[in-house]
Amino acid sequence: MDFPVSLLDSVACVGGANRRRFLVFFGLIFELRAMERGRRWLGLAFLLCLSASCVARELKVKHKDSGPAYNHTLATIMVEYASAIYLSDMQELFTWTCPRCGDKTEGFEVIELVVDVQHCLQAFVGVAQDLNSIVIAFRGTHGNSIQNWVEDLYWKQLDLNYPGMPDAMVHHGFYSAYHNTTIRPGILNAVKRAKELYGDVNIMVTGHSMGGAMAAFCGLDLRVNCLAESVQVMTFGQPRIGNAVFASYYSELVPNSFRVTNGHDIVPHLPPYYHYFPQKTYHHFPREVWLYNVNLESLVYTIEKICDDTGEDPSCSRSVTGSSISDHLVYFGVELMGDPSGSCRIVTDPHIMKYGTADPEGNLVLSKTPVGSVLRSGAGSNDGQSIL
Repeated sequence: MDFPVSLLDSVACVGGANRRRFLVFFGLIFELRAMERGRRWLGLAFLLCLSASCVARELKVKHKDSGPAYNHTLATIMVEYASAIYLSDMQELFTWTCPRCGDKTEGFEVIELVVDVQHCLQAFVGVAQDLNSIVIAFRGTHGNSIQNWVEDLYWKQLDLNYPGMPDAMVHHGFYSAYHNTTIRPGILNAVKRAKELYGDVNIMVTGHSMGGAMAAFCGLDLRVNCLAESVQVMTFGQPRIGNAVFASYYSELVPNSFRVTNGHDIVPHLPPYYHYFPQKTYHHFPREVWLYNVNLESLVYTIEKICDDTGEDPSCSRSVTGSSISDHLVYFGVELMGDPSGSCRIVTDPHIMKYGTADPEGNLVLSKTPVGSVLRSGAGSNDGQSIL
């Protein structure tokens, strides 16, 4: 059978056994649909070749020391937790009955809900029996304040030495949002209670935007200061939080970390990275997973590209301009924002106040013991890799 030269050129980008499979596939196409317009099949051939070449490259990219693999299904679960934490109705969140508290996170039990009204911060800790894990989620920047926050990211300086890590620099604002507010004590209290109940179970930490930065600091804190044995961090649209030395320390201490970025999302490009000042600039820690779309006529395909272990892969999100706020607000089709007004208000109910108290500044901590969840003890008993 004679194939068009342009088709053979496209298939040539797939090597070895894959190439043979593609030739068989296209042979069947031409046998069955020879009368249809060749242009559509050539377009399909190009798309399949592109997808196959991307997959081939991704499979060759390995974490250092055969580190953990990216799990698409787990990412689609964690993004729902990162979305739910944006909601302001404390009763719905605490009882897990909110509009975003179903689907892939059904059955989750919140054991601690922490709200720092002074700094407009919010987080929860809970038990996910399907993941056999404790899940921690941090809220990102609210509503209309996103634009101002993004503009401010351009000017954030590396101005704080990370404790115990020589030459590791971070920005004090990112660091303080987690370490110097009511958020950290509430989170660590809940983790301590969970460990007393379940032992050294896996801990998964997530967040979007500024919540992603806090999630990264939390994951590092759990490993370094709390000696947690199994910690996994997955963030969405996270900004850079430290320099290359910090990123190196981080990747060694929390190797099971993934930063998911989306299209032209502006936030992962900030604060800026200057490749000609490698020791003086912000630098992402690995590993990035970049979501981007490939269009073929009326069809849109989303590619998930697993990036290299440098944290600053020039072929991933750095290959495009970071110019979109809309790409920042939706990941995997899930909305990641709260009150459009940008308000930090919360809604409470007298019935849930029996589970906690508010301090004079209005900061709130709600705590309870899980009633229906049973987790298997033993660090690493489920790191999310077995989820299908």
